[in-house]
Amino acid sequence: MGAFLDKPKTHKHNNHGEGNGLRYGLSSMQGWRVEMEDAHTAVLGLPAPGMKDWSFFAVYDGHAGSRVANYCSKHLLEHLISASFGQQGESSGSEPAAMEPPSVDAVKAGIRTGFLKIDDHMRSFSDLRNGMDRSGSTAVGILISTDHFFFINCGDSRAVLYRNSNVCFSTLDHKPGNPREKERIQNAGGTVMIQRVNGSLAVSRALGDYDYKNVDGKGPTEQLVSPEPEVFEMMRAPELDQFVILACDGIWDVMSNEDLCVFVKSRLEVSSDLEKVCNEVVDTCLHMGSRDNMSVVLVCLPNAPKVSEEAVRKDAELNKYLESQVEGNSECTLSMSPHVILRYPPNLSELLIFFQ
Repeated sequence: MGAFLDKPKTHKHNNHGEGNGLRYGLSSMQGWRVEMEDAHTAVLGLPAPGMKDWSFFAVYDGHAGSRVANYCSKHLLEHLISASFGQQGESSGSEPAAMEPPSVDAVKAGIRTGFLKIDDHMRSFSDLRNGMDRSGSTAVGILISTDHFFFINCGDSRAVLYRNSNVCFSTLDHKPGNPREKERIQNAGGTVMIQRVNGSLAVSRALGDYDYKNVDGKGPTEQLVSPEPEVFEMMRAPELDQFVILACDGIWDVMSNEDLCVFVKSRLEVSSDLEKVCNEVVDTCLHMGSRDNMSVVLVCLPNAPKVSEEAVRKDAELNKYLESQVEGNSECTLSMSPHVILRYPPNLSELLIFFQ
């Protein structure tokens, strides 16, 4: 159907940064898809009163085009900030103090309002209004303050928190077959066929997708596809929190929460280069069969795994062994490290454990 290329595009976009006690790295790759529709946001220090020690990260997985994903990557944050300060004023009955950040409740309400406002705003764009562009996008993100995490999800991209060497939290995917989502779709006159909205769209919440938001008599959160995010607020645990991963379904389609977190932990014990770690995630998912665009953002918290001399030694020995096995290996046809191909076979339960 023309959705895939003859061979994957393996060039990667990378970025990294450090601040507010955090380090982050990211990687995105087009892969087998004919177009790169993913986008991302990474901001250390928010441009708002009292929020310089806050940070925001997000991944957007576009579909039917990149228009909505790209716009949200540039402008969603400003809508969230504006709406959060608006909620602060409403709850207190006065203007917020000049250097005072919004309250926890104001942020949670502001996130929801910000999503609805940007979705309504984009609807006025001529190409989206007249149907020339029918794109939509998921959005998964995290706002990090000095003492709170605010996990944000709309669609089937996903965020996980790794705490005390365990997957402590994961956002919930918004799929049409989920009972709550299916009920809303049916109440709006739609159907769920082959786990898709009206047999077509594989997510039940998204920004954009205005073809699915035209049911008369229904509000924006009651449509076939809703732009309403779920927001999960958690207290930070500085002595236990290790890292947060945000990724699109091109990653999660082939790796479970646990597998990906264990993989990232093992690579952080070998390298402090977060771009490199994210590149290894993307390459591994490509080798494991992902046919989608792939984007991953890794946010390392103060208690993140540190490079271990023992792990580095074992990794070097393993690399040397693998190099001796790679020569003439016909599997190494993609533009990625042969170490990835031999280290991480399609079934992660068969991971090669060497010199342990």
